[in-house]
Amino acid sequence: MDISFTDVSHIYQQNSPFEYHALKDLSFSIPSGKFVAIVGHTGSGKSTLIQHLNGLLRPTKGTIEIGDYRLIAGEKPKEIKGLRKKVGVVFQYPEHQLFEETIAKDIAFGPKNFGATDEEIAERIPEVMRAVNLSETLLERSPFDLSGGQMRRVAIAGVLAMNPEVLVLDEPTAGLDPKGQQEIMDMFYQLHHDKGLTTILVTHSMEDALKYAEHVIILEGGRKHLEGDVGEVFTQKQTLKEVQLDVPEVIQFLMDLDERMGIRIPYEKQTIDVLSNQIKQHLKARR
Repeated sequence: MDISFTDVSHIYQQNSPFEYHALKDLSFSIPSGKFVAIVGHTGSGKSTLIQHLNGLLRPTKGTIEIGDYRLIAGEKPKEIKGLRKKVGVVFQYPEHQLFEETIAKDIAFGPKNFGATDEEIAERIPEVMRAVNLSETLLERSPFDLSGGQMRRVAIAGVLAMNPEVLVLDEPTAGLDPKGQQEIMDMFYQLHHDKGLTTILVTHSMEDALKYAEHVIILEGGRKHLEGDVGEVFTQKQTLKEVQLDVPEVIQFLMDLDERMGIRIPYEKQTIDVLSNQIKQHLKARR
């Protein structure tokens, strides 16, 4: 699903002493099938932005288009339930939203609420369990008997069971150890490609944004500070410094390599092994 924001602003508690402008004249477009990272410090507007994507919040000003759905300031949205079926949101610590007595019932809750039949749900549950790398033998167990990482996967399976076309990830690795963080992000990256999703990742991690996303939007004070392909945006060291963001380590390494040794290697999401071999080839060519 294509997504576009046109001059979108959001004001909390408007016309009160506590009025707060969380988003200010925000415009951008996300083509269907893209993996986009939204980066910014606390208070930059990231959480407010993603709550507009499924109509949890509505714009104070401007227009949002998500596929055929439109959210227009001052107008009551139509078919908001249909929008929420299409846009799946994985909030921080989604395992805190588990509540059913079995994993199967918890996964079924979302699609049943959106009108899926028992037959459709029965077909989807094994598929989403495979997608999150959990065994179907767990389905009749309580989700509260699982490890923290497994509980998170169950919660994600519940979102996937609604067959969303857009997947919104709000700091999805929060609270996980480094191994768990990589496993979860690799899982989302695989899902993005296997299902042709439009994926939006909200993150503080410049490294995750660089590794997984194709496009990045950097927010500051509710405004768009910078936008573009990750390889282009993350080389703009001074512009990033203006909003207290650092260049990702691998980009900084490649910039230093170019500056000190005249070896220019573009970043193309290479693994460390591939990058190492590229450097070796450059050094051999010099000899």
